[in-house]
Amino acid sequence: MIKISAISYLNTKPFLYGLFQKGIDELSEMSFDIPSVCAQKLISGEVDLGLVPVAVIPQIKNPYIISDYCIGTEGEVKTVSIFGKKPLEELDSLYLDYHSRTSAALTQILMKEYWQQSKTYIQASEGYIQDIQGNTGGLIIGDRTIGLDFPFVYDLGQAWKAHTGLPFIFAAWVSNKELPKEFIKVFNEALDFGINKINQLVHIVHSPHPSFSIEDYYTKYIDYNLTADKKQALALFLEKVQQLKGISPIIQPTYASDW
Repeated sequence: MIKISAISYLNTKPFLYGLFQKGIDELSEMSFDIPSVCAQKLISGEVDLGLVPVAVIPQIKNPYIISDYCIGTEGEVKTVSIFGKKPLEELDSLYLDYHSRTSAALTQILMKEYWQQSKTYIQASEGYIQDIQGNTGGLIIGDRTIGLDFPFVYDLGQAWKAHTGLPFIFAAWVSNKELPKEFIKVFNEALDFGINKINQLVHIVHSPHPSFSIEDYYTKYIDYNLTADKKQALALFLEKVQQLKGISPIIQPTYASDW
């Protein structure tokens, strides 16, 4: 039985809806984790398939992207941002959210190439948001960003778009081995089902904050289709990540759609 690790953030609810409605939970062993744990489980081989932060792809021996769907954005994403009490240029240090390696790497890449600023990076731990004070800012991702009240907010999806002209992909369905084509087919059909039910989900999923529109989030800020432009953006991002970490040679995933 195929073991799957999935993220249970607000932006993954359409995926989860489709997977449960189409019985994928009965064809697999599913667990629900924060993105960084999904990644670690896939790297270690504890699971066969995960919705993982794309920055970990070079750490997987044989990475396969098995789905035509992802967690991506065409620009502003709303739930992946740097927050601060002061403007970015006045911040000396930044906490890096421990939930996602992709967003942490993206922060460092954009800080160097786009904002052209040097910061001290602090690996965050539980409760760090209350320590975003004074000259210390912080990267925060996911549902915890919703309803936060900071005077300065820098959206990473928007910054990447301004820097490269490309969309961005934060997480993809990645396997560490070749999976049966029949499973990939029904898995993608389930994801497709969930995405096509967003117009119903917006009436079912509860908003974490009165000012936060679920419908806008699903239809204006998150883009689920793994397009050719997103594949181009992913290739570019992975090159930058591997340069940042000194990884050689450059590792890119195999797409199941190319088999």
